[in-house]
This record gives sequence, structure tokens and C-alpha cells, in this order.
Amino acid sequence: MTESHRDRTDRCPGVFTTHAAADGALARIRLPGGSITAAQLEALAEGAAGFGDGFLEITARGNLQIRGIADTDGLGALIVDAGLAPTSTHDRARNIEVSSLTGRIGGLADLRQVVTALDDLLRADEVFAGLSGRFLFGLDDGRGDVLARNPDVTAIARSAMVADVLLGELTLGSTPIDGLATAMASIARDMVQVAPTAWRVGDLTGVEHEAIVTAARGRLDTAIGEPETPPASAPSPIVGWFDQDDRAVLLGGVVELARLPARLAQFLAAVGKPIIFTPEREILLCDLDEAVAETVVRVLAPMGLIFDASSPWASVSCCVGAPGCGRAHAAVREDLLVRVEQGPVDEREHWSGCERGCGAPTEAHLRVEATPDGYRRTRTDA
Repeated sequence: MTESHRDRTDRCPGVFTTHAAADGALARIRLPGGSITAAQLEALAEGAAGFGDGFLEITARGNLQIRGIADTDGLGALIVDAGLAPTSTHDRARNIEVSSLTGRIGGLADLRQVVTALDDLLRADEVFAGLSGRFLFGLDDGRGDVLARNPDVTAIARSAMVADVLLGELTLGSTPIDGLATAMASIARDMVQVAPTAWRVGDLTGVEHEAIVTAARGRLDTAIGEPETPPASAPSPIVGWFDQDDRAVLLGGVVELARLPARLAQFLAAVGKPIIFTPEREILLCDLDEAVAETVVRVLAPMGLIFDASSPWASVSCCVGAPGCGRAHAAVREDLLVRVEQGPVDEREHWSGCERGCGAPTEAHLRVEATPDGYRRTRTDA
């Protein structure tokens, strides 16, 4: 067994298996496609205020997490009651990203129903409990944004009816969009059965990879045509006021340090509209009419929801740092606050408290890493 294979328990946190951080227990709530209802966000705000440190942290996969939990059972029950953790066995397997604007602005296809169908399939079969918490499904509506995030199994729309399917960077073939969820779940099943100890596709041996590719290509409908994979494209900030294709309004915002205060989350939930958290740590409030959108901006901007795409907080991110993480060499959050106050941010930056670089973006960025001797700055490619 190589180091790239699982020789220890999967420690990726979830709702039922929390992480013992230096600042208390941490629970991660997976949101397939980053989507959450207003009622569910209200419940999480209540949970963060009553059981945690009062914040909802937005992760690099568009999920949410709560830190500093004193009563994990109480918080877990609240999350289950809200319908955000349907099964304990499959909690960490529900890692699904989708183009954040799909079905609302642009894109070749609306993939929202595919997210739901894939999540249903994952939760319905016990074999998928064997997926690691790192394994990632990606649904790209043709704009290349999800492809840029290097999922393990990706579907990329080539029209409103057809999508290409990839294993890592390898295009396997094409399938009708109404069969996408089944096709992707079948590949994941092969992954569990062929390589049950692998964390991700990149960890497969040559023999394992070939076995999965052969099985998948045997199921895909190659008669549809030659695969056409668009170039991966890092998304532009979805921050500000956007007109949806149906003439409704979508508002995109960010918050300092990607920490959403429980009180602000309650106000967002009170709008009563669908909410999406993106892998770029943006908060999208969807399907608004103009009058409501204007009120939202007027009320929530003073509370800390930033609607300005030129804000440094649309370009910087960080891990928790010290004292929340025992591995960190610096109080990263405090140092990043000072950095933002000192001047403009001209490029994508990610600050980390140690060499692990937790939460780093997949796109090219300036990596600012804390060491025992201070911060080290390096530029990373996409």
C-alpha cells in the first residue's frame, strides 16, 4: 500500500464525525452543489450561535463548517432535523460541485437536477459509503469553471442534451444529460470496488486506472460523437448585481475571512430565496425581484455582506491559523486582516498557517505560508 492510499481512518470531518481542532470540535456540513434553502440556513445560523463560535465558515468546496462546538450531539440533531445530513454512513461522500450559475445565468445546460439525482444515488447505495471524504464529483455546464477545480469524476455539458464524462483529466466519452447521474455514480462504484483504499483518482495505480476506464467506456454511448472538452477556466468573481436569464436578479457577496456571522445568516435566510455557497467562498442570493434586491443591498451591506467585486475579500482567503489549528505557525487570520488594511490586493492570495495549505484555491495564486521564521511567499500555477 502506497502513501497515496488510505492506510489510516478517513479524518475528513463531517456532521457525525467531527474534527477535534485546537479551538474545539469542528463539524462540516456538505451542501451538494453549494445549494441551501432559507429554512436550512436559518437552522445552521441557530446552530452556530447556540452550539458553536457564532460563525458559519465557507469552505473551498462550497460547504459550510461550524467551529468551537461544545455539544456535538445537540448540533448534530439540529442539522439532521434540517435535512442537511440525511445519513450518517454517507455523510462524507456527498462532495458534488456544480457551475454556480447553472440554470440561472449562461451555460449550455441546467445541471441543478443532476446534482439532486446524483446525491440521491449516492445516499441510496451502501457501497458509496466507501468513498473517501476527499473524492469530488464535478458538474460543469460548459463554461469550464468546475473543470478548473480538478474533480475526480467530471461531467461537462456540450449542449443542453449531452455531456462528456471525464475521469480525472481523461475524457471517457459522452452520455445524455438525463443519464449523467447514473453514469457518474457507476464510475464511483468502480472506484470503490477496484481501489477501495485510494483517496482520489490521482492515487490510482496504472492497473486500477485502466480497469476503471475500461469499465466506464463500456457503458458510455460513444455513438453520440467525439468528446469535446472545453478548456478549464477559472471563474470570475460572482460578486455584485447580476441579471438572471429569466430577468430575476442574483446578488453575489463575500464576507471577511469567509466567516458568515450567525446574525447575518439569519437576515439572509429571512429573504426566503435560494442561496448558493460557491467554492470561491461567495454567497449567492438567487431569484430576486429588483425591489427586494435593492432592499437586500441596503440592509445587508452595512452588516458586512460585501457586494463590491473590487474588495480585497473577493481575492483573498486563508486557513484558520493559530490558535484554532495546532499545526499553524502564525495567527493567519489576524495577519491577513492587517494585510488587507495596508493596501490593495492585486492578485489572488491564499494565506496558510503551515505547509499543508488547507483551503488553497486550484487556480494560480500567491501562496503566503507561515513558517517558524515568518511568512514565505511563492506563486503557484493552476
